[in-house]
Amino acid sequence: MERKDVSSWLSGPKETLEQQGVDFGYPGERLGFPQTGVASVARPGRRLVALTLDWFSALFIAKAFGSSMSYTQNSWLVLELFALQIMVLTSLIGSSFGQQIMGIGVRRLDGQRLTVPAVILRTLLILLVVPAVIYDRDGRGLHDKAVGSVVQRIR
Repeated sequence: MERKDVSSWLSGPKETLEQQGVDFGYPGERLGFPQTGVASVARPGRRLVALTLDWFSALFIAKAFGSSMSYTQNSWLVLELFALQIMVLTSLIGSSFGQQIMGIGVRRLDGQRLTVPAVILRTLLILLVVPAVIYDRDGRGLHDKAVGSVVQRIR
């Protein structure tokens, strides 16, 4: 018996399966997307920075226009502005403010833009947080799976 036999559970199931010869491929391979460059699946780092930029832009706008509001009212205003900017910009240009800066965008699996109802549903699921943090090995969260979308690099 070796140390790896006893402590294999520490590395997690994915690494254990990889050590046994299972190949998971790269994110987006099962969907037919390239590994890197334009049209590849956006990695979590870019997506997190884009989300942060979107949130801070909504926070900045709320602070600028809602300075006389209470803390609770201001918090709701930030959330509403965040959702509004994501819905409007994703519907019009295919990516939110932060996503545009980070060079990523939301597309359907066939490469087309999302429909307005799909954008609304996707945004509402993002606001619930949980669907956005549960994702598969291709980096598609439950909110993306629900509307058949993927976040890709656009440049």
